[in-house]
This record gives sequence, structure tokens and C-alpha cells, in this order.
Amino acid sequence: MIQVQNDINIYIQLLKQLICNKASMWSPSSSCSHVPQIILYLLQYSSLLVLISNFAEARRSLSGRIIPDPVTRNISVPALFVFGDSTVDAGNNNFIKTITKSNFPPYGRDFPNHIPTGRFTNGRLVTDFLAAYVGIKEYVPAYLDPSVGLDHNLKTGVCFASAGTGFDPLTAQLSGVIPIERQLKYFKEYKAKMEGQIGKERTTDMINKGLFVISAGTNDFILNYFGPPIRSQTYSISTYQDFLLQIAQHLLQGLLEMGARRIGFVGLPPLGCLPAVITANSLDAFTKRGCIERLSSVAREYNRLLQSKLKSTQSHGAKIVYIDIYKPIEDMVKIPQQFGLEKVNKGCCGSGIIEAAFLCNPYSVICSDDSKYVFWDAVHPTEAAYYHIFQSVRPAIDQILH
Repeated sequence: MIQVQNDINIYIQLLKQLICNKASMWSPSSSCSHVPQIILYLLQYSSLLVLISNFAEARRSLSGRIIPDPVTRNISVPALFVFGDSTVDAGNNNFIKTITKSNFPPYGRDFPNHIPTGRFTNGRLVTDFLAAYVGIKEYVPAYLDPSVGLDHNLKTGVCFASAGTGFDPLTAQLSGVIPIERQLKYFKEYKAKMEGQIGKERTTDMINKGLFVISAGTNDFILNYFGPPIRSQTYSISTYQDFLLQIAQHLLQGLLEMGARRIGFVGLPPLGCLPAVITANSLDAFTKRGCIERLSSVAREYNRLLQSKLKSTQSHGAKIVYIDIYKPIEDMVKIPQQFGLEKVNKGCCGSGIIEAAFLCNPYSVICSDDSKYVFWDAVHPTEAAYYHIFQSVRPAIDQILH
């Protein structure tokens, strides 16, 4: 603020001197004291407009993308709470014993200060753009991060998500990460902390008005069901989908019982379009890199069942809205030029066909322009793609908030 005020004063003095000089040209006997006071008020006003314009121009994210303007309508969103997997993990895996981490370069190279926070991308996630959009903060912190104390950061919401997890407890066990059930327990722990800090009434109000986002399920299929022959030996695809949805409903019920009233539930992406999935299932991973339709169809059916489940789970006074990420990702893969993208079937990191987590590391060769890629590594989208996804799901977010 001090620097801004100094800039305003300098600007006013320069314009004032300019007017004085012009006044002298018109009338050599005139002086600055004869400049009408109203002109000085106009100068102050115009200078503020210039600075505001410059500030708005400066509100650009890295890679040239605009930071979403906060919601200007009369909407109160005091906090954002995030549950799920690597699509929304802000770095919780940094603080547990697992190899499923991304707190090292080249991850985070486009994040503010080029910090590898533990997000599985080069920059920010959809939930970070969402936090800026609802006017809370520029990015969502990880709950397990010890630097996130009982301050504004904690009070305005946190991320409980863990990369590698899924609704199936076995999925989290396979990767040694935080299961969904424990994420729910962490939220209960968070609620108790807030009650001790700001009181039960204010905590209840914050949770009632807060926005909840749940994004998981991909790992249940690509790492679990279609991975080691465990679940696939005892479940068919349809019965496994039902099993996952039962656990998802249990999470929803737990959140509703603790006061959640605004919930966005994210569906699955086109599983068959993930570069690592293409590599594992293509007849020739180097030359035939089209999406694997039979796996994408599994995601479509799951999403259809999820939407039906969400409609039946609607609770009085609560809004539970399905958030579609399948279509925006499919659109980016099928018509990339419409989004300014070029590379759709491999990631920016390394070869782009197998690397993720520790396989994408400081020794990996990185593409020259990640903003042209849909995927950062062989599984996760780039910040550019996440921003396009955010733009696509924004109407669903608005629906939750109204």
C-alpha cells in the first residue's frame, strides 16, 4: 500500500506539472496556484483509475492465464474444503510415508515462485482456480502441512485429498496413501479445532456456507481394478462401480452430518485418454496412441450411475451437484486447436507416455511449452488444461452457490 500511495503521488505531481507548463504557455503570468482545485481532484481520480487498471492487468497467472475474478454477486463463501485424489491434492502426500509424491522439480515449475508443492502438475489445480473465483484465496493449502496454522489460511478452508487414493480402501492401501475414510476423520478433527478457535456457532455457519469438492475414482480403476488381479477376481465392472458408489455415498452422508450444505461431486475423466493408460493398452504404444474406448466407456457408465446416486442422495437444505470433467477433457483431446493446444496423447514430462510421480523428476527432459499440452505427465493435466476444465465447470459451481 505504501508503494501504491507513492506511485499515486508521483503520478499526480507529474500531471500537475504538465498542466502548469501548459498553463504557462497559454499565459506566461500564470502559475500552478491558479490551476483549479477541481482539476487536481480529477487528476487524483484518473490516477487511481490507471493504477486500478494496472493492478487488474497484473492479476495474471503464470503462463499468461487470468486469475479468475472473484464472484461479484451477493454470495458468501467463507471456506473451501477439498477431498479426493491427485486431481485435487495440494501436497498432503508430502507429509506421509509414500512414494506417491511430487514435491520435487519439474513439478510446480509454473507455480508461484516455482515451488513444487506436491501438486501433480506444473502449476495450479482446478480447486486453486476455484478458490480465487469465489474470492477466498489464490490457492488451497494442504491440511497436513504444519505451516498451515490456526490463521486465515486454515479458517478459509483446506485440502484433505491424497494422490493415489480412491473410494475403495484397497486403492489407498496399494499406494500407501490417505484413504477417503481418513480424510473424513481429518475433517472432523479440523471442525473440532475450529470450534475451539472461533466457537461452535461460527464454525457451524462456516461449514454450512462453505463449498465442498470431492474428486476421486480414477485410481480405483487404473491402479486397482485394471491393475493387480484382486478386485477383478471378485467383482464385475458393474458390481465394482456399485461398490465404489456405496462408499462415495457414505462420504457424502458423513459430510452432510457434519454440516456440509454445498457439495460439488466430480465425475471421472475419459480414462482411456490418459497417456499412461494408452501406453498400457495400445497394441503399439509408440505409433497407435488413440484413446482406449473400452476404458472410457467404463468412465461414462460410472458417471451416469454417479449422477443417479447424487439425485437420490439430495438432502433437505443441501445442494449436491455433479461436476462433469469428462466432456472438457474429451473436447481438449478431440479438438485441441479450439483451446490453443497441440499435444493430446502424451505428457510434457519425459517421454510423456509412462512418467508420473518419481518417474517425472529433475533428470527428466521437459517440453519447451507446456501450455500446448493437455497432460503434464502421463496421467495428470497441465495447468493450462486445468484452467480450461475450470472454465467448463464454472456453471456447475454457480449452481451450487445459488
